[in-house]
Amino acid sequence: MKAKELRPSGHSSGWHARETDIMNETRTKVVAFNGSARKNGNTAILLRTVLKELEAEGIETELIQLSGAKIHGCLACRKCSTKKDRRCSQTGDMGNAYIEKMEAADGILLGSPTYVADITPEIKALMDRACLVSKANGGIFRRKVGAAVVAVRRAGAIHAFDSLNHFFLISEMIVPGSSYWNIGYGREIGDVEKDEEGMQTMKTLGQNMAWLLKKIKSEA
Repeated sequence: MKAKELRPSGHSSGWHARETDIMNETRTKVVAFNGSARKNGNTAILLRTVLKELEAEGIETELIQLSGAKIHGCLACRKCSTKKDRRCSQTGDMGNAYIEKMEAADGILLGSPTYVADITPEIKALMDRACLVSKANGGIFRRKVGAAVVAVRRAGAIHAFDSLNHFFLISEMIVPGSSYWNIGYGREIGDVEKDEEGMQTMKTLGQNMAWLLKKIKSEA
């Protein structure tokens, strides 16, 4: 898990400079989770494309790979609602470490390949547990910026895209749009880079996410 280096923007307008100063002072950060079993597959390529645009605007980013990580599904024990300590009661996996990353970030990206017209069990486990912890503690993700990214071979991507977005909406997060649905088409690793519209959609998403983060920071 390595944060990318901050990259200065090429823009020179006074307003843009003031926004960048505000973000640097308060350490604006976006954390991305790759729910794919392939660490550097098509989902990772799409996420990195979004992150590159954010970095160009001076936003710190981190990409976390769920592949190989130990993360269990929600037990529905509701202990998070009783303890209200901003943690899940399960302590034998990476769940709480990831929830802490999400809470500390200003923006959250969730990425998944399409599995049987839906998302992977790893990203679903993270979403379910993070959602309950947030609700139990007064909405710890409220008004953060969130966006979903999906890789798909042929069909089922819209269902997967909806599943990811449901987490943001029920968590009272703010979701930026793009020039199309945030989906990239490809089967073998690297195939999504041939999807010109999909790649442009990721770039536009990153630009819009950066714009939204700036507006929120400037009004804080």
